[in-house]
Amino acid sequence: MLIRELLAITMPPGQRLDINSGVARLSGKIWAALWRDDRIRPTTAVLIVHPSSNFLGHYALPGLAERGVAAVGLCTRYVGNDSALIMENCVLDIGAAVAHLRAAGYSRVVLVGNSGGGGLAALYQQQAERPTITATPAGDPVDLAGLQPADRIVLAMAHPGRATVYTEGLDPAITDEQLPFDRDPELDMFAVPPPYSAEFVARYREAQLARNRRISTWAADQLAGLEKHRRGDLAPDDLPFVVHGTAADLRFTDLSLDPSDRAPGTLWGDPWTANFRPASLGHLTSLRSWLSQWSYDHSRANAYRCLPDVAAPVLIVHGTADRAAFPSHARGMYEAADPRRRELVEIAGADHYFAGRPDLVEVMCDRIADWSRG
Repeated sequence: MLIRELLAITMPPGQRLDINSGVARLSGKIWAALWRDDRIRPTTAVLIVHPSSNFLGHYALPGLAERGVAAVGLCTRYVGNDSALIMENCVLDIGAAVAHLRAAGYSRVVLVGNSGGGGLAALYQQQAERPTITATPAGDPVDLAGLQPADRIVLAMAHPGRATVYTEGLDPAITDEQLPFDRDPELDMFAVPPPYSAEFVARYREAQLARNRRISTWAADQLAGLEKHRRGDLAPDDLPFVVHGTAADLRFTDLSLDPSDRAPGTLWGDPWTANFRPASLGHLTSLRSWLSQWSYDHSRANAYRCLPDVAAPVLIVHGTADRAAFPSHARGMYEAADPRRRELVEIAGADHYFAGRPDLVEVMCDRIADWSRG
């Protein structure tokens, strides 16, 4: 029989829970759900992570527990709200969870970065093995020394990092950040019928990166200028802002780019409306969060850059019908990992959330559980 436990993980002293971390700040705790078979005592814990998603009810937890491991879904301090998320704090949260599982007697911990957790898991393992970071991209001090490495990592239905996939979806036709519908027709994917020419794709990708860098420069300048708004002993330390047009990846409408079994469209519906829908990716953020989470040049949670420093074995699990993590993402992460300790598994027909295909969830759980014990 499977049992489910709610884990209250106390953050170590000195790991500041910022004012934007809600319940975690008030309690000094983050939360996780642990599933296991009560007929056995597992020695391996599989920890599934994402920067902001609520993984207490993750779809893979029961299936992994049925296969004899302890399956743990973690919520970081930013669960349900990534508007002020700092990736380096998410690394600390994973560190607290890994330490908790080690103290509970699990001799092997396998870290699974799911979806947007891919870049985060890679960053965690890099810093656990070779700590180098002493400050966030905004310059706030952070101590990542002393993290306990996972024994293995899995990047499942994952893209390489939020800043990368965000930039690939950033709408370059928006040239005035306050006027999203005053658009450059030469860079408007919605005004050009697919398939897109190689010349258009190259120009479009270059303009997406340029827009990300313009916002990054603006955010850094705004952050540096907050001190002049001091009133006595108090000065604002951050500001929120809106980013329009974040679901304009050419692959959403042109299936000849990064070809796979996917259907056209996005995780949030048709691309045109998803591009402006508040609930799609990264429309509300803060100056500090932008630099840590969404800035292509500043964010450290990038599996392409982190995996070459990782000595632990790496498993990449990719669904051939995924509309959020594309084949080039899986190949790029696989190629970045140590050739002696890497494996790439494709699950034919699986989309990002395995919608309507519980049989394919079982396939993924089989592969992760077998690989975790290998």
